[in-house]
Amino acid sequence: MEVKFTILGEPKGKGRPRFCRNTGHAITPKDTVNYETLVKTEYGLKYPDFRFPDGTMLDMRIKAFYSIPQSASKKKKAAMLAGEIRPTKKPDMDNVVKIIADSLNQIAYRDDTQIVDCQCRKFYSEHPRVEVIIKSIKPETAEGSMK
Repeated sequence: MEVKFTILGEPKGKGRPRFCRNTGHAITPKDTVNYETLVKTEYGLKYPDFRFPDGTMLDMRIKAFYSIPQSASKKKKAAMLAGEIRPTKKPDMDNVVKIIADSLNQIAYRDDTQIVDCQCRKFYSEHPRVEVIIKSIKPETAEGSMK
């Protein structure tokens, strides 16, 4: 089984929690909460009744498309759109993976520990978005996987 969905808008990364001095409780940044809600909503609209079975090994592929800076020259913009220049800016790709994977806990799968293979790629586009593909994978031997 494979699911594909898109989150429109600028890619976001998982924000670091802030800690309340008085109580010691962690407070998740509002931007993170809002984006996690958007991810859940987009998944739910496309796959309202589908969740991968517990224990299924999953492969997650993420393509994050960032806005082209307005200051980019025509030549640089063309190179960005062709993939010759790719984003080396925040959010870091590990934080993009984290916000997507955490958002889908108990929605697309029981827990993101089921993700055993993952790829995140960053590109520029005139239409910022994040494209997500999650698929179940068959077991393979550790020795055979790197050949």
